[in-house]
Amino acid sequence: MTRDEAQMLAQAFLAANGNPNSVGINPQGFGGIALGDAQLYFEWHDQEQALECSALIHRFRDDPKPGILEGFQAEEKAGTDTGGGTVDFEPENKSLFLSRTYTTAPQIPIFNDDMKRLMKASLEWSSTVLNRVADRVFGG
Repeated sequence: MTRDEAQMLAQAFLAANGNPNSVGINPQGFGGIALGDAQLYFEWHDQEQALECSALIHRFRDDPKPGILEGFQAEEKAGTDTGGGTVDFEPENKSLFLSRTYTTAPQIPIFNDDMKRLMKASLEWSSTVLNRVADRVFGG
């Protein structure tokens, strides 16, 4: 995938969701949108020629307690719907995402549907799955 293709995908998704004048991905390679309670981020990886799309599950105030990340990974392995993404913890901002990476550009309607599925799953994970993992780890 080229950066121009990634830019086109991000712009098309943003335009279809109320941001027709968005740059899509900024010069530093980042972009995003908040739709209702869902937050979706785009990151262009130049070296890999890949577009990473991440839907926020939870932003931790501190480093996650032992067992939390493993609990989310266990949910993924158990087949909990990830909207086509994978569990992804970013230590630099202490945030947990469902992320999906593209190395080839899909058609815009497919990409838009993929992003909607990813965001829908992230909302389910931020409520139901988060509570289930916390109960298991902390014995709620």
